[in-house]
Amino acid sequence: MSDCRVLVTGAAGFIGFHVSQRLLAAGRAVVGLDIVNDYYDPRLKEARLRILAEHPNFTFLKLDLADRAAMQALFAQYGFEVVVHLAAQAGVRYSLENPHAYVDANLEGFVNVLEGCRHNGCKNLLFASSSSVYGANTKLPFSVHDNVDHPISLYAASKKANELMAHSYSHLYRIPTTGLRFFTVYGPWGRPDMAMYIFAKAILEGRPIRLFNNGQMQRDFTFVDDVSEAILRLVDRPASVNPDWSGDRPDPSSSQAPWKIYNIGNNNPVELMQVVSLLEKEFGRIAIKEMLPMQPGDVPATYADVEDLARDVGFRPSTTIEDGIAQFAKWYREYQGAVSSVA
Repeated sequence: MSDCRVLVTGAAGFIGFHVSQRLLAAGRAVVGLDIVNDYYDPRLKEARLRILAEHPNFTFLKLDLADRAAMQALFAQYGFEVVVHLAAQAGVRYSLENPHAYVDANLEGFVNVLEGCRHNGCKNLLFASSSSVYGANTKLPFSVHDNVDHPISLYAASKKANELMAHSYSHLYRIPTTGLRFFTVYGPWGRPDMAMYIFAKAILEGRPIRLFNNGQMQRDFTFVDDVSEAILRLVDRPASVNPDWSGDRPDPSSSQAPWKIYNIGNNNPVELMQVVSLLEKEFGRIAIKEMLPMQPGDVPATYADVEDLARDVGFRPSTTIEDGIAQFAKWYREYQGAVSSVA
């Protein structure tokens, strides 16, 4: 492996924290970038950063992706050969309330990352996309070879835009770029705005869980360690040109440029009611359930086709929902105990 520093944007975030840990464990030096905003409790982000800071090969920089001059200076200073871009304004529902946050972080911020890569010799850019780009598609499982032209939230549209922006830079400047469509990532150190954390908190506090689509939603829950493993394998495998790509029959997942899209999912959709049941079992309490209709921006089911990932890197996510929830619940109890003792 190269001894060059890897830039991980969003290092204080859920996936960024885990990926940084894996890279450090593999002997890589990591520069972690994060703005540490208050989209959710910054104490959780700060706790993640304290763990990363214990490693001598980790350097943290508090920086806004949308700060063009600061991003130019960062790339010029380090000349990153590998960039793992995981920072973004996340959340489907929040994009209905604060659309401009998505333009600043996900569009302006991503242009600054692309420009940094272009001018400073980046040899491999991996970036976070999302299963939400499948939008109004109903053919399951979702395949990277299907068109994704009907997003149903601004968040999804911003992630689709990232894929297109990356492609243009791969085409113009031959920068290898790989987009990663994450499917409902969960696990220890998970985000408080996501279902797993919300459900656990409500069960332990005796408050109702809001179950949209009358609890019949299905999600391809993907354990965070599987996500980190996939990224670790792709760090040393830059995207390459697809020699069989044809403009007459354009494959949406590859290109005549060094650009590639992968689904990172568990390839196994699970009903939310099963997730609630497993959390009830872990915590020894019955959830109070509030059944509600579908809400704007949501899709009834997600299901990842991961054959391309399995073929190219010899790995497919496989942690069972039972094992994953057991590990999440163990962490959740420990973390909440630590927060309570500090408070």
